[in-house]
Amino acid sequence: MNGGFWARRSVALYLLAWLMLGVLMAALLVAAQGAAVGAALLFALPTMLFYASACGFSAYYLCRAYPLAQRRLGAVLLVFLFSGSTAALLWCAAGSAWAGLCALLLGEARAVAVTRPVAALLFGIGVLLYWMTAVAHYLALEFERARRAETQALEARLLAQDAELRMLRTQIDPHFLFNSLNSISALTGIDAGRARDMTLQLAGFFRQTLGMEAHRRIALREEVALLERFLAIEGVRFGARLRFEQDVGIDAAACLLPPMILQPLVENAVKHGIGQRLDGGRIALRAQRAGSLLRIRVENDVDADDAPQGRGKGIGLENVRQRLAAAYGRESSVHWAREDETFRVDLVLPAEAETKEE
Repeated sequence: MNGGFWARRSVALYLLAWLMLGVLMAALLVAAQGAAVGAALLFALPTMLFYASACGFSAYYLCRAYPLAQRRLGAVLLVFLFSGSTAALLWCAAGSAWAGLCALLLGEARAVAVTRPVAALLFGIGVLLYWMTAVAHYLALEFERARRAETQALEARLLAQDAELRMLRTQIDPHFLFNSLNSISALTGIDAGRARDMTLQLAGFFRQTLGMEAHRRIALREEVALLERFLAIEGVRFGARLRFEQDVGIDAAACLLPPMILQPLVENAVKHGIGQRLDGGRIALRAQRAGSLLRIRVENDVDADDAPQGRGKGIGLENVRQRLAAAYGRESSVHWAREDETFRVDLVLPAEAETKEE
């Protein structure tokens, strides 16, 4: 319905423009021949509307048949030179016929006479108007092509983000699920209650991740809740060796961000940091809103003798960088650094406020 509205409005504006041209043409006839205003309008407006329809359909189909990107410019100019001249000649013939009919209705003394100067004027105006209509059609087609390309690019971007999230899940699921099932198996004979709790936590974690879409945004508090589920499950395996601290401001908690954007960072912290230390360590999450920016820091303890974190293949920092670049472009940044026995990742992205649905 909306498309039909725009189509009707476009046609109305197109015809209105031609009616204004008809009024100008009537003024020229009044000035050139001294014709009565009513007779000039009676001649100019119908002939102009007739030519508007002829130009509109003819130029539209020729513009589609001869796209500028696929045809030589010389061939396109030759086609429109011929078609414009032909249309103008036909318009002159139609104008002469209409002038004769008006002479029968009003009398020759009051009707507009299509003399040679008037015919030449009609021919020149007709060629120019035909070319202008063709140029307008080419501009409209180019605008349509650009809008379609933009829509396709947006769809491709959303599909790529969905594929990224699916890939992220396939990377997380196997070894995380394997380790969790091993822990549940070990707990079954020792502490059935804890095994049951861990099974429920594991089910809740995967249920929550499956409900996420990559092109949507979730509040930081939801992302933190997902991390807490993840670390609670890992905590069964690591016990007191794994400690989690968080300092998330109230304003920051309501900010939106891509789902599971922090998951690779925390998983890397567990795998490459805490998992490599005999006495375990600490993972800290800090988030604050600074004006129009959301600043997030994830840091963890690492073994002083271990290789620099984040160089492995698979889930990692580059994945986070690419997802933020796809979502925010240059408005976001990711930086990481290692200082002694601490590895730190800093994320900066636009602070998009959470909106309440009515």
